[in-house]
Amino acid sequence: MIQIIHGKKGSGKTKRLIDMTNDAMNERHGDVVFVDDDNRYMFDLRHEVRFVNAGEYGVSGPKMFYGFICGMITQNYDITHIFVDAFLKLVNVEPKETAWFFDQLESLTEKHDLTFVLSVSCDDSEAPEFMKKFFI
Repeated sequence: MIQIIHGKKGSGKTKRLIDMTNDAMNERHGDVVFVDDDNRYMFDLRHEVRFVNAGEYGVSGPKMFYGFICGMITQNYDITHIFVDAFLKLVNVEPKETAWFFDQLESLTEKHDLTFVLSVSCDDSEAPEFMKKFFI
């Protein structure tokens, strides 16, 4: 399953994402991962959450990020939830340029029974239709 928390910068997306991540730790039956581009929220998460600073690995672009995610999943089959903060900033593209990524991600989440939650800085008018079906 894919879910997108969307809104303008400063609208509380990250706080909501952190709350959802910590809640997933209470309800989970597997491992929970939080991906960001730096370490600023590391201490806001429960210590059991696997924090990944993708900025340390030079991730750029949706295809490279997809490979990065696949690498995490192949190394740990117990991952059930992946939370990604500031997705568009992390992959450095506009919303309309992410169609391929979301097609691939949807197949991946179904195949491996994953829940994927991303925060995206855009409002309804900026979001392409393929992205809107994942809005929560």
